[in-house]
Amino acid sequence: MAQQIDLDTLQTRLGVRFNDPGLLRKALVHESFVNEYPHESSNERLEFLGDAVLGLVAGEMLYERFPFLREGELTRMKSALVNMLSLAGHARNLGLGQALVLGRGEEVSGGRERSSLLADALEALVGAIYLDSGYPAARGFVNVLFTGLLEGLPQLNRDFKSLLQQETQKHFKALPTYKVVREEGPSHARVFTVEVHFGDEVLGTGSGPSKKEAQQVAAQEALANFTARTQRSDGAVSA
Repeated sequence: MAQQIDLDTLQTRLGVRFNDPGLLRKALVHESFVNEYPHESSNERLEFLGDAVLGLVAGEMLYERFPFLREGELTRMKSALVNMLSLAGHARNLGLGQALVLGRGEEVSGGRERSSLLADALEALVGAIYLDSGYPAARGFVNVLFTGLLEGLPQLNRDFKSLLQQETQKHFKALPTYKVVREEGPSHARVFTVEVHFGDEVLGTGSGPSKKEAQQVAAQEALANFTARTQRSDGAVSA
């Protein structure tokens, strides 16, 4: 039996009212459910469309907000806006995980909290809004999601690995090391979890769709921890 979803409550939470609620439901149907109920259709096509719309909106926002930045800097900022972890965070805030239509296996394995699945659902949702109400409505929805992040984009664009290395060399003449502690997800949507070590301690942990992005997230956390501890006591961390 198909899973029942309170689409009215979800639309209120999203701040979007669909002319065709069927598009909203389709955006929430994961492929695992279709494997069990072949008469259904998954959100994969909407995901493809939504990915393109998200990229266009993010590009427009950055082009307008940062008129003096060059292409390379804009590209890195766009990646920070639309990467998997960013989109999954938005999906969690919107409660999309609780509304997903999953197969039994995906449900049992914790699919409602899987970042790759949540990011895909958000892309599909944007695609559904675009089809239902047009580009202005989709752009307005994405603008609400991204506006709060724009102020922090210069911070997101920093190289935290280099900054952490500078700090550890400055204080202890030693370098941190990075270790991949977990890999999960299918081959086309891997999620890597990395720890950054200094001496015998784990200073930070981060996850991302590539080892490099996971290292940056871990380094950002480690830098905050390292700075706080060295400010309290110069001997609090030892190599």
